Amino acid sequence: MESPKPYLFTDNNPNSMEDYAQSIRRLEKPKGRIDVVLDSDMFNEVDDQFALAYLLQSEEKMRLRAVFAAPFYNHHSKDAKDGMEKSYEEIFRILKLLKRESYCDSVYKGSDSFLSDEKTPVESEAVDRLIEMAKDYSSQNPLYVIAIAACTNIASALIKCPELKEKLFVVWLGGMGFDWHDNRSFNAGQDVAAARVLLGSGVPLVLIPGKGVAEKFATTGPELDYWLKGRNEFCDYIVEKTVREAGICNGNKCWSRPISDVMAVAWLQDRKFMLDRLESSPVMEYDHLYAKDQRRLFIRYVYSVDRDSLMEDLFIKISQYE
Repeated sequence: MESPKPYLFTDNNPNSMEDYAQSIRRLEKPKGRIDVVLDSDMFNEVDDQFALAYLLQSEEKMRLRAVFAAPFYNHHSKDAKDGMEKSYEEIFRILKLLKRESYCDSVYKGSDSFLSDEKTPVESEAVDRLIEMAKDYSSQNPLYVIAIAACTNIASALIKCPELKEKLFVVWLGGMGFDWHDNRSFNAGQDVAAARVLLGSGVPLVLIPGKGVAEKFATTGPELDYWLKGRNEFCDYIVEKTVREAGICNGNKCWSRPISDVMAVAWLQDRKFMLDRLESSPVMEYDHLYAKDQRRLFIRYVYSVDRDSLMEDLFIKISQYE
């Protein structure tokens, strides 16, 4: 597909020092229980399933309000629409395995294509639902969006309703580390126009890069067998699926498999599993690399994860499903 004509939101251009200070204040980790929505390409590989299971075992911190199916295209789908439809179906499958069918009425179909440009949203029930839900929130009490896919749904909502930046807080796993040596990125690379909209919108944002950072949060077959095999129906499902996916994508007898999306849920926990720092929001270019503009508002950039502590917390929680 030919790259859309570049266009950048101007909402990320601060007018005063107070704008910078406000962006820092709004990036503080939340205290107390929060409302969240999950934006997920659930059928893409295996880490989204881990993330949803972990989220639903963290109800003391996070109240799940909705789950949105996001588009994706890889060896598991024939196009973006097919990826979204399969993700929609997989969300219900996982909720059934977890015995959390009460959430099934809060699952919504998302965009059936990626953005064609940076001004035209892709309409979907997920986009409309996010805009409607956000009316009940504010900059002091935002709705938290855990985004673990191409950010097409979120970008479309921001295009339709730019004032959402005052009501949302987004934790997005996408792009590559700032020091990563090439430009291969799945979530951002699927829809660069959407990434540019999100990064330029001025919404409070935690960026968790895949390549060079989140990919370090990986597990292995023996570890899965020790912690999860035989514990419950979901655990057996996800162990088998992870082993099968490792065979497709790796093929080696000795393998590890990233389950990176869990990190987007974990950042919102009261425990500190990651290290992050303030950075000016980068500009995602159409070659998938970043350009820097130090005038832009701040985001939080995650650069390290305590892999062992988070993995232990994940395994303990998801093994406790009955």
